[in-house]
Amino acid sequence: MFCSDPSPCPFRRRRKEARPAELLEAALGLFVEKGFAATRSEEVARAAGVSKGTLYLYFPSKEELLKAVIQQYLADEISGVREAISDEGPTGQMMEQVLLDWWLRIYQGPASGVFKLVLTEVRNFPDIAQFYQERVVLPGSQLVLDLIERGIRLGEFRAVDLRAAVHSIIMPMILLCVHKHSLGACGVVKELGEDPAAFIRAHLNIVLRGLQRRPDDPPPA
Repeated sequence: MFCSDPSPCPFRRRRKEARPAELLEAALGLFVEKGFAATRSEEVARAAGVSKGTLYLYFPSKEELLKAVIQQYLADEISGVREAISDEGPTGQMMEQVLLDWWLRIYQGPASGVFKLVLTEVRNFPDIAQFYQERVVLPGSQLVLDLIERGIRLGEFRAVDLRAAVHSIIMPMILLCVHKHSLGACGVVKELGEDPAAFIRAHLNIVLRGLQRRPDDPPPA
């Protein structure tokens, strides 16, 4: 495409603006497929169609690139869910809709690969583990915890161990994402990923029924 105008060509300008996202997409695909340690920066640059020098203009190290992947695909998603939560309506119904939408979006998109990547790689990269803890684990857990506390406060849920309840909700859905990129990717134990929406809906239904307050439950403290 040729631009006679001395100002930056619109195509080139759009291409430059899209480049960080293209680099993150290429990085995530390679990191999940090959592993973080085994992936070279030049491979990411090549997959994104840029030079290694261009990659370093946006992300000065491979560790910073992985942090950006975690931020883009998981941390920003959690922030978006937090902003979308309303203060009105039954808590159980709200949780079912919010968590179903949230996890389906993650499972069906590239973000599902981040969980496998983190579980297999961060042990050897404590700085990245800390970043993941601060940007994903804590805010994600707090979001679910706040919803459960809301249900207890409004008398919809019985008093429970909050941390255990949060883990009971989140862990099976993380496992579903990890399965997609491990046994599921190999064609082994297919049924777990055959209908992710049905799995997530059934899981939430079981947990939410367990949280519901019964007439003989003591009032929450």
